[in-house]
Amino acid sequence: MWVSADKKALELAIKKNAFSRSAKTQVKVPEGLFAQTEALLAKRLVDLISLARKAGQAIAGYEKVKGWLETDRARLLIQASDGSERGKSKLHSPPGKDVFVGSLTAQELGLAFGRESVIHGAVTAGGLGKQIKAEAIRLKGVRGMTSGKKPSNKEKTTHER
Repeated sequence: MWVSADKKALELAIKKNAFSRSAKTQVKVPEGLFAQTEALLAKRLVDLISLARKAGQAIAGYEKVKGWLETDRARLLIQASDGSERGKSKLHSPPGKDVFVGSLTAQELGLAFGRESVIHGAVTAGGLGKQIKAEAIRLKGVRGMTSGKKPSNKEKTTHER
């Protein structure tokens, strides 16, 4: 069985009992499957960022991130969804598609860096960066976020968490 990592698709599959049809047998969907899926995707993303940090491929902190962006070392900009819009607007994503991760809260991002909270982070190119990018896209879909790039001031959405 495969359900897209998309909030509406998952909710619809649960509502319409699509798992039973796909399995061709009665499947009992556990209560809270959607919330559990979201939590596990967030944990996987946090764990990957933590691994990248330990490998020297991820950093946190406004000045460090700014330095990596200025020297083109950063391939992925990570900013907490609940961070200050004013502070986040001062950093610009690296060029490319899906180079901005804004689906983690400051507390979730803090877990990846061994701190209480983190607003700004960056990841270099490489295998871990590709995995982080892929998991971030999945989490963004499950959390119902639309854009793959850092939203401009006009595009900012209120549903980002």
